[in-house]
Amino acid sequence: MPQGPSILQTPLVPLALVFLIMYFMVIRPEKNKAKEHKKAISSLKKNDEIVTAGGIHGTVINVKDATFIVRIDDNLRIEIDKTAVARVKKKS
Repeated sequence: MPQGPSILQTPLVPLALVFLIMYFMVIRPEKNKAKEHKKAISSLKKNDEIVTAGGIHGTVINVKDATFIVRIDDNLRIEIDKTAVARVKKKS
């Protein structure tokens, strides 16, 4: 009685292995990074220093629901979306 191809000879196994490798090397670390970024944004408070996605460096002076008021110079304040914050500067 002839048998069909074994499970290891089907094209699904290598495809599944490639997906697993991609998940653990690309997708999962990106999810963790996004989670950490979201946590950092939600914990921002007055006098924290930030850098926006556009490269503007400033200091948070007010936190609103969806935006921040940021001081970028002595007499210059701008309002930015929370999603525009690229990173939080480390305190020295």
